[in-house]
Amino acid sequence: MGDTSIFDLSGRVAIVTGASRGLGQYFGRALARAGADLVITSRSIEALEPFRREIEEMGRRALPLELDVRDYDSIQRMARDAWEHYGKVDILVNNAGCNIRKPAFEVTWDDWNTVLDTNLRGTFFVAQAVARRMAERRYGRIINIGSVTCVFGYAGLAPYGASRGGVKQLTMSLADDWGPYGITVNCLAPGWFKTEQTRVMYEDQEWVEYLCDRIPLKRPGQPTDLDGAIVFLASDASAYITAQTLLVDGGITGGSTRALPRRENPDPKS
Repeated sequence: MGDTSIFDLSGRVAIVTGASRGLGQYFGRALARAGADLVITSRSIEALEPFRREIEEMGRRALPLELDVRDYDSIQRMARDAWEHYGKVDILVNNAGCNIRKPAFEVTWDDWNTVLDTNLRGTFFVAQAVARRMAERRYGRIINIGSVTCVFGYAGLAPYGASRGGVKQLTMSLADDWGPYGITVNCLAPGWFKTEQTRVMYEDQEWVEYLCDRIPLKRPGQPTDLDGAIVFLASDASAYITAQTLLVDGGITGGSTRALPRRENPDPKS
């Protein structure tokens, strides 16, 4: 068996934005289990209290900070306070995001600005604020959270898809900018996971069956399916990987559009 110490995050400090619920909390748990101490953020600091207690019960430290990624001053305060508290930040998980589902004809000017300002502009300026300090230490791991819409387009998701496609391109540009400072920048792109944002879609059983038919592994993602990927990208195991988009999607981006009839004992050579 290989050396697993390259996945060890003991002594590392990780910021996880959008950590009051959903995938942000799963990312935080995975990093804490691997040994990292956390900075957890949300627009409401009170909403972070249960998660802070949970992380501390795991034996790790957790600093809750208020962050509105649509507010430049809020971003600067968060980065400064995180650095002053721990003396460093090694990892950033740029997870905070939002979505507004509407047919393209119904998307308003404000809808567009809300989604793009949160998912794309916010991602950039949080990364910039944290990377300035990482560059001083010549070390950093930045993980921008995208989605399957980084590479696929879906009806009803025009602003969201534009923002996530932008995150993919942004990741490659920042990796080139900041590589000389020892900072890797990658994008973790989950496929179809059941979260608070997507909960209403999973109430439509016909849609769930259609979705699973298109996924080679025949099921939507479970949040823990992302644990290995987030720890990998945050650790020294990925030291020579940057500018990449890692799709954790059960294979849906492989292009399958319908299920073929299955035989009882398929011959892999036929």
